[in-house]
Amino acid sequence: MARPFSLLALTAATLMLVVSGTALAETVLRASHQFPGGKGDVRDEMVQLMAREVADADVGLKIQVYPGESLFKAKEQWSALVRGRLDMTSFPLDYASGRHPEFSATLMPGLVRSHERAQRLNDSKFMDMIKDTINKAGARVLADAWLAGGFASNKRCITSPDTVEGQTLRAAGPAFEQMLAAAGASIASMPSSEIYTGMQTGVLDGANTSSGSFVSYRIYEQATCLTAPGENALWFMYEPILISERSWERLTPEQQKALTAAGKKAEAFFADEAAGLDQKMVDVFKENGVKVVTMSPEDYQAWLDVAKKSSYKNFAEKVPNGQALIDAALSVK
Repeated sequence: MARPFSLLALTAATLMLVVSGTALAETVLRASHQFPGGKGDVRDEMVQLMAREVADADVGLKIQVYPGESLFKAKEQWSALVRGRLDMTSFPLDYASGRHPEFSATLMPGLVRSHERAQRLNDSKFMDMIKDTINKAGARVLADAWLAGGFASNKRCITSPDTVEGQTLRAAGPAFEQMLAAAGASIASMPSSEIYTGMQTGVLDGANTSSGSFVSYRIYEQATCLTAPGENALWFMYEPILISERSWERLTPEQQKALTAAGKKAEAFFADEAAGLDQKMVDVFKENGVKVVTMSPEDYQAWLDVAKKSSYKNFAEKVPNGQALIDAALSVK
């Protein structure tokens, strides 16, 4: 009886080694973002969708998601990503414009205007130029995402440029800061995750950010008026899902294929959800007693005139290929 027992023990030990080896062989990618987790934010849902897809692909790959700045602070993510300290992120690209000023083009006032045009921009020379800068910095795009946004204020509704005069506002990036300052606003810089506290404590009178962030961060609790995107969306921001090139190169061809496929599904999911985010924002703000307005075509044009004399001019003069980037974006019809 001793020999069968020994054989059984050897077989069990071998199986344990195989299982253990498989577990050790699994590659885990850490994905960080600043948005609330598990609360319906579409950017979190995109990353979670990718995590499920790569798990189902069964290629020894797992995405561990860290939402709500639980791994890295919002503006620390880019540096961590390109240095290989972070594997993946859902990231507002303009946050890295301090290192790569070209990225300000992805939050340039009036450059996108509609969700339909945002989709056309994804396959344009403009985005080829942006992605080339991303690649050279040490990252690559897994999924495109453009979010519309607007303004919220607890002082007065923001429509035409004169309505921001005397207000202290958070602008999401340099281009909007320059435009708002030119119209007479004071500027306080901070990530979208800090807008609520800023308005609550009186540091801010208002802010602009994406439709998703206005809801996820419950800004309706601090605002008296919302300027929704409507048909004249001045505010659009590129917030892709990125992977570190160092992390990408460590993956097997099968894992890269699974991750690429997951990114395409996440991008398609976002495209279906994008316009609905704007209406959801309007509904939530109205339900909470906030007045909702939109910009008229005349308001939009007045802002664009201010932007061309401030942020557009500055971008073209000071950013390498700045004018070429603007021209490439404007050439997309």
